[in-house]
Amino acid sequence: MPPSPVSVDAKPHRLSVVIPVYQGEHSLPDVVAELQPLTETFRTPEGHDAVVTEVLLVHDQGPDDSPATMRALAEKFPWVRLLWLSRNYGQHPATLAGMASSGGDWIVTMDEDGQHDPAAMGDLLDTAMRTGRAVVYAEPTNEAPHGVLRNVASRGAKRVIEIGLGGTDTSKYQSFRLVLGEIGRSTAAFAGSGVYLDVALGWIAGTPATTPVALRGEAGRASGYSTRRLLSHFWRMVLSSGTRGLRAVSFMGVAFALLGFVMAAWLVVLRITGDAVPEGWTSTIVVVLVTSGAVLFALGIIAEYIGVAVNMAMGKPTYLLVSDPASGPQGRVPRTR
Repeated sequence: MPPSPVSVDAKPHRLSVVIPVYQGEHSLPDVVAELQPLTETFRTPEGHDAVVTEVLLVHDQGPDDSPATMRALAEKFPWVRLLWLSRNYGQHPATLAGMASSGGDWIVTMDEDGQHDPAAMGDLLDTAMRTGRAVVYAEPTNEAPHGVLRNVASRGAKRVIEIGLGGTDTSKYQSFRLVLGEIGRSTAAFAGSGVYLDVALGWIAGTPATTPVALRGEAGRASGYSTRRLLSHFWRMVLSSGTRGLRAVSFMGVAFALLGFVMAAWLVVLRITGDAVPEGWTSTIVVVLVTSGAVLFALGIIAEYIGVAVNMAMGKPTYLLVSDPASGPQGRVPRTR
């Protein structure tokens, strides 16, 4: 008699949780404490069995004493793994480092500040299983706790990318995401320096799914993103979205050429009809400033693309993992007599 088929859910889905750490000294203990019950097999709302098998804390060389907190958590919980970056690379490279080091069937990425509720991971998994998608983003049902100005700027920036650079639905991008393990690890393997993580995931995973999730407060601490960092984040998304920025430069050149032809035709008509041709230093200067500004803007975009290509050609790493500094030569203390 042939053996009966084994149920797919007889083996729980193994989840690897990746948390980039920049300012997690005070918030990390609460986040890990919320994850602890999920390290025992739990059932999602739609009946799938899952278990968190590891929590990877990736230290991104932040300004606080996160290392001490991380070491204490790793000593207390055997399923907490620590990863150390050689310098501050940013949230996305730190996330990629955690993905590359994970071993679960699925990878869940979360922030360190407590705004993401670990209990929602079951909903993310249900959506992935129901839709067959390899990437599922949390879709906030409330405004992110960043302030009105930043939220408006974030939506506007994503809209610019979506409309101007190829229709990618950037409004779905969230740092609280579920990724099929092999997709996440493969993405971490090929993503080059400066690549925007969610754009890279879209290259190989296709259209993502979303799940409604309520965001919480940020554990009473200020955001680690300054205005400069946010602008850099936006520009990385632009450059990672392909060569459509260069196409925009071409269209801009065509538009200015057409404008020049229109102005020339207008002047010819004025000459033929005998009307006075407008002359003046002001109009000339305006035209020169507009066209030269457009040329410099175009050259700037081209230079940014060349810079990305040069960094990749020279081997600039997306991230570099090292051992715990406290256990190496840098952690040695002088002997006292």
